[in-house]
Amino acid sequence: MSNMKEKLHTTELYLPNDETIMTEQLKCLDRLYDFNMTRPTELDKRQKLMKEMFAEVGENCYIEPPFHSNFGGKHCHLGNNIYFNFGVTLVDDTHVYIGDSTMLGPNVVIATAGHPILPELRVKAYQYNATVHIGKNCWLGAGVIVLPGITIGDNTVVGAGSVVTKDLPPNVIAAGNPCRVLREINEHDREYYFKDKKINWAEIE
Repeated sequence: MSNMKEKLHTTELYLPNDETIMTEQLKCLDRLYDFNMTRPTELDKRQKLMKEMFAEVGENCYIEPPFHSNFGGKHCHLGNNIYFNFGVTLVDDTHVYIGDSTMLGPNVVIATAGHPILPELRVKAYQYNATVHIGKNCWLGAGVIVLPGITIGDNTVVGAGSVVTKDLPPNVIAAGNPCRVLREINEHDREYYFKDKKINWAEIE
């Protein structure tokens, strides 16, 4: 049992109820509780807490409470200019990397933790974790679920409600359950931002 904590980041099977793991996890969750209890006007307090909570957090990151996280962000690495809408859940039992300028819609779930299919192992509460990488300038729509071990490339858009079960390349639009690539981002997207609504480039700063 003494080496269970070492297995958090190796994809090996381990027992998450190990005392050393739970002691550290509870400290992280106390800090997460403090973050979620902040008032909307307490932006400076939120920024200070985020610097304590996350493994890395860049400049101009904004997280709308409530934010849910198994380790309170301890294993999460955030770039610059990242936005989380309300209800985002990061199951950060191992590392989650999120690149600059990426946006997560309401109730997005990024999970690094899995459990064995074999009933004899699952009844003992064994678990394994696999790192998730989200690229720069991605947009994950409302209710997207990202499974353990997934990599999503830069600039990719994932449609609302999608379940990402396989890696996604950069510069594509993907959607569905299971999520699949619909098309590449193209010249049409340079002209239209929503249905028949044209981009007025003269007004874009």
